[in-house]
Amino acid sequence: MANQIARRLRKTMTQQEVKVWNHLRSWRKRGYHFRRQAPRKGYIVDFVCLKYGLVVEIDGGQHNLKAHATADEKRDQTLIRSGFRVLRFWNSDVDSNLDGILETIDAALMESKPHPATFGGHPPLSGEG
Repeated sequence: MANQIARRLRKTMTQQEVKVWNHLRSWRKRGYHFRRQAPRKGYIVDFVCLKYGLVVEIDGGQHNLKAHATADEKRDQTLIRSGFRVLRFWNSDVDSNLDGILETIDAALMESKPHPATFGGHPPLSGEG
């Protein structure tokens, strides 16, 4: 049921999202598995790396409007409370500074540790940690 809802909610990626996705999907061989347009906490996020708890959003100009900015802040706080970090970039930045955006995403991944659930989700036994 959730997959059916997610499929209905998915949108076509923007040109800028495609540019970023082409790079993020190639990072699998480095251990960073990103999903695109994935449902998380009642929202569809542009990109998410579950193992490292990182959400990447690519925003168009409409996100400058007060209503969008307010909704984005609420969304970000919901995701943050759920243990995700959220990085937001403007479409114009993707077009003019894609390398800088990729470096920022890479740095965020490198400074975080994988989520424990990716290793079975259990803490070490007493005396093993």
